[in-house]
Amino acid sequence: MTLDDLLQDIYALEDEIRNYERKYGVLSETFYESYVAGEEPLDDAWVRDWTAWASAYELLRQHQAQYRASVNAMRAQGHSTAAMIQKAARHEPIPVPA
Repeated sequence: MTLDDLLQDIYALEDEIRNYERKYGVLSETFYESYVAGEEPLDDAWVRDWTAWASAYELLRQHQAQYRASVNAMRAQGHSTAAMIQKAARHEPIPVPA
């Protein structure tokens, strides 16, 4: 996986999450806090959405953490942010550690 692949996944997850936030009228952070505390939907028709929403939010957080770890690793190797941007802008693959 490359940094660009990871970013594309993050963008897709953000789009999916935004749809749920618009539909239910709360930010994912608010929803997720209640979801992990065991709060159940008041409408049975929401169960699938809530499960998918929570899964997308968890995956987004994992990908964001992986992105930060990758950037920090590159910085630790002496790469500047400008150098990373230059490489990414040229569409050169930037490997992401597993």
